[in-house]
Amino acid sequence: MLDKIALLLVIIGGINWGSIGIFQFDLVAWIGGGQSGMVSRIIYVLVALAAIWCISLLFRDDDHDVVHDAH
Repeated sequence: MLDKIALLLVIIGGINWGSIGIFQFDLVAWIGGGQSGMVSRIIYVLVALAAIWCISLLFRDDDHDVVHDAH
């Protein structure tokens, strides 16, 4: 469940960066009352923590998801 939340936050961050790059519009700042607004800062920190968490997804062994035949 934590992985899905982290991925969702990283997607939100990616969409925000895309809107900044394409439209020069910071969606998080707009929602949170400016880049220095408390809500915006919380969202920025949550997205950053989620991105750090997602680094662990690169190094996980996904063999536990695969069903092995005992024969």
